[in-house]
Amino acid sequence: MDASSTNVLLRSRRMRPWEPVLWLLAFAAPLALPGHALIINEIAIVALFALSLDLILGYTGIVSLGHAAFFGMGGYAAALFAKHVMPDPMVGLVVGIAASTVLGAAASFTVMRGTDLTRLMVTLGVGLIMLELANKLDWLTGGADGLQGVVMGPVLGQFEFDLFGRTAAWYSLSVLLVCFLLARRVVQSPFGATLKAIRDNRLRAMAIGIPVTAKLAQVYTLAAALAGAAGALLTQTTGFASLDLFEFHRSADVMLILVIGGVGWLYGGVVGAIGFKLLQDLISAVTPQYWTFWIGLFLVVLVLVGRERLIRPWAWFGGRKA
Repeated sequence: MDASSTNVLLRSRRMRPWEPVLWLLAFAAPLALPGHALIINEIAIVALFALSLDLILGYTGIVSLGHAAFFGMGGYAAALFAKHVMPDPMVGLVVGIAASTVLGAAASFTVMRGTDLTRLMVTLGVGLIMLELANKLDWLTGGADGLQGVVMGPVLGQFEFDLFGRTAAWYSLSVLLVCFLLARRVVQSPFGATLKAIRDNRLRAMAIGIPVTAKLAQVYTLAAALAGAAGALLTQTTGFASLDLFEFHRSADVMLILVIGGVGWLYGGVVGAIGFKLLQDLISAVTPQYWTFWIGLFLVVLVLVGRERLIRPWAWFGGRKA
């Protein structure tokens, strides 16, 4: 790698001036909006889940409809650890990440070959297998009734989880920030450049000597680990794990979140999570029975019109820039 390329990578790793302000506002939100701390916590968890999918979809070109398998594995592992071993949330988070990492490493071999449609069906199959296993192993997971009686200890031994959800929100935001910085470092490194080369043209990447199989396995495992962290956060902050963690709608929703926020852009998962959860919350408060219809209509308009034209209306008139 020449000096100019190295300088470009170093500049791209630096945070923009607005980024620290954005994260400070996010951490101040549970204190400024105490009545909305629970939804802030949920947004942080969903954003982390979307971030994990964007690593394989936006930067590697792997479409997955079974990403909930890793989300659920991390969630159940953290919940079981808290119930049967120790309630420390930090250790439980590490256990959840480790469990989903192992599953991701095993499942990574399923995306090495075949067409996009083949990989789509295989990833969906992995998610369905994990759902059925969790249902059948009811002596361990609680089956359809879910895993109850999960009691978490204080974060770092000092911060108890409160009913208002402020501790949960700060805990999830902290994990999201750490994982975001990790993902940013990965995609803006030479490893990230090879992922984009594989996404753009896998055959050409193989021709120039990139070990495509190894790179796919590594990024798929990393994405599974981040998804497991999101699942662990959900069970730890809610004190409950159920089959819903593995359900297909989890994988579908996170795909829609990336459609809203944009793929191949790490903040896309964060923006999409904020937009999706706020739309869900606001619309369901107005029409509890038909909120999915309006979100579906919004997504159709978003795809047909284009994200840029919705965000910047002047793009309709000659593509003028602000």
